[in-house]
Amino acid sequence: MTTTIKVSDELRDRLKVQAARDGVTLGAHLAHLADSDDRRWRLSRLKEAIERSSAEDRESHAIETAEWERAELSRAS
Repeated sequence: MTTTIKVSDELRDRLKVQAARDGVTLGAHLAHLADSDDRRWRLSRLKEAIERSSAEDRESHAIETAEWERAELSRAS
């Protein structure tokens, strides 16, 4: 299904140029932009959650992450 969205001629032209530059359809380009914004939003929520974490929890996470990275590296060699 397709639909029409109202945007200025200038914005439409910008989007078409961007899509053509990347070799995709305008619909695919808009989907990519929506996906990118969804990702940006999720990461900003994650950042906020991390900032609300206690210093003790952040330190615990850092220690556990380092342990997992060492385990992965030791198995790789």
